[in-house]
Amino acid sequence: MTTTEIDTAFGPARAELHCAEEGVAALLLGHGAGGGIEADDLVAVTRAAQAAGVHVVLVEQPYRVAGRRAPAPAGQLDEAWLTVAEELSARWLDDLPLVFGGRSSGARVACRTAAAGQAVAVLCLAFPVHPPGKPEKTRQPELDAVEVPTLVVQGEGDPFGQPESGRHHEIVQVAGDHSLRADLDAVSRACTEWLQRVLRPLT
Repeated sequence: MTTTEIDTAFGPARAELHCAEEGVAALLLGHGAGGGIEADDLVAVTRAAQAAGVHVVLVEQPYRVAGRRAPAPAGQLDEAWLTVAEELSARWLDDLPLVFGGRSSGARVACRTAAAGQAVAVLCLAFPVHPPGKPEKTRQPELDAVEVPTLVVQGEGDPFGQPESGRHHEIVQVAGDHSLRADLDAVSRACTEWLQRVLRPLT
């Protein structure tokens, strides 16, 4: 594991690189709004992706690195993410195909930046379709706007809602809530199978 800080317009972000033996692609994973990269599902998916031959980079947004709990505005999150992705691609990842991903807020960032960052696919863990109890405030359009293969792994009892499937994205429901902790094996299996399938044409 290697950790580095990357300067962004909003302060340093931190990237933690977990290498696969022979990486065919790189998966960048972002954290949730109030949590960090140590979330159980992010750890499980990191191990699964490495085993599938994919380098993984866990990305901490500048507000987390600075010790703040409240997330930055969406535009700042997206800009910082793209800065990190560009720097990593040039410095560490030898221009490998990039898969953008994350849990909750990090999944939203991955969706919003996929086109600008030229991601080949997007992996969403616990996509927060709407704030709990407020289905009218839907974020479904962020998911629908993604035009590359997308996987959403969602807890069956997630209070943030259930996403609708679409032309470019598929949804796997697993036991549990927004944390996805109830069945991490199912989360890992879904991600491994999907990564191998979407990356096969690129190898």
